[in-house]
Amino acid sequence: MPLFDSLHHLEEGNTQVNQYLARISLDQVQDAGFVYELAVDWLLEQRHSENNYKAYRSELTTFFYWCFEREQINPKDLTRRIMMHYLDFCQAPPAELIAYHNVAQFIESKEWGCRLANPVWRPFLGKKELGKALPYRLSEPALKTKLAILSSFFQFLVQEEYMDRNPALLLQRSRTTTASSQEEMSPAFSELQWSYVMQAAVQLAKDDPAHHERSLFLVSLMYACYLRISEVAARPGFSPVMSQFRRDRKTGVWGYHIPASKGGKRRTVAVSAALLDALRRYRSYLGLTPLPEPDEQTPLFIRHKAAGHGREQGEINANLGIRQLRELVMQVFAQAAQLAEQDNFVLDAAEIRSMTPHSLRHTGITHDINLNHRPLSHVQADAGHDSIDTTSKYLHTSQVERHESAVQKPLNHLRDIT
Repeated sequence: MPLFDSLHHLEEGNTQVNQYLARISLDQVQDAGFVYELAVDWLLEQRHSENNYKAYRSELTTFFYWCFEREQINPKDLTRRIMMHYLDFCQAPPAELIAYHNVAQFIESKEWGCRLANPVWRPFLGKKELGKALPYRLSEPALKTKLAILSSFFQFLVQEEYMDRNPALLLQRSRTTTASSQEEMSPAFSELQWSYVMQAAVQLAKDDPAHHERSLFLVSLMYACYLRISEVAARPGFSPVMSQFRRDRKTGVWGYHIPASKGGKRRTVAVSAALLDALRRYRSYLGLTPLPEPDEQTPLFIRHKAAGHGREQGEINANLGIRQLRELVMQVFAQAAQLAEQDNFVLDAAEIRSMTPHSLRHTGITHDINLNHRPLSHVQADAGHDSIDTTSKYLHTSQVERHESAVQKPLNHLRDIT
């Protein structure tokens, strides 16, 4: 069954696909629905090239079928050996998965008034000669393309901290230093670059508050609480509201509650005084009380124009989705790059333009550890990391700092004791 509709319809959601993923998540692979959401995020980043998008969605559909239906395995549990099984499967797929002419993956149903998965679509395309099916063969270039697409997707999952490694890299023939370096985390803003991001967000909010007061708070929230964009965006089954900011009755401290994140986990992130001030400013602009009441259902980030299609067609006061929030963040980054460029920080401006919304999470974690000197265990809990080892990767130490901390080390701490 195809899983990803065309770019125009992808974010609308599809009841058939949702029901399929719900069944898989309950019976076979618990994380199937969450991995699918991450895949949609990744595919939306390919919107600049329709040909790339079509190739990527087809490859992911085949891969998910193999993972969810045949192997019943979570992608984060893949190893080099298991990936070899996938390539074997692609080189000799079952006959029932091979079609001999191209058809659309989804079709418009006039009877049901919605888009349905095309029942005659198949993930593999074979050839016929004189009306007879030829043996299916996967060429070497096609195999390399598959690995390249999956490697790119796995690297996205590594950056999203869903996977710890990229199993496709282990199978690619050219394992150079450049390829190995792809496993590094996505970059964080430097202190200078981050100052321009916040300056840009404040300036946009001042010049156009109707659109950018929410941009200022969005950037502040994602940075301060290390949030993934999927944790603040509306999606099937989740709509962020103000009451996710919660005050503990016993201690009086505030936290931001995330009911479901990577792997279905929930967590509450400690909220700083500065973020509370940012929340007060944002709510004041919206005409709300300074801080949320328990069970307040006001959407966190609302659209200003009614939706033209999808689940919330015609609604105005509805949460923004991932695509809209990503666009707001990238507008702030573009403005920040302009400001840096005006001050002759040309290389910093170029680096700012290369950042993604996920860089906000990495920057928040990096700054808290290296600038604010928060304990690793506290950052680990707020970031939702399973292991302290993941959090430790954000600990940056320069060569000079290492030298300064080592230069006064004694060889014998008890030398002067008599």
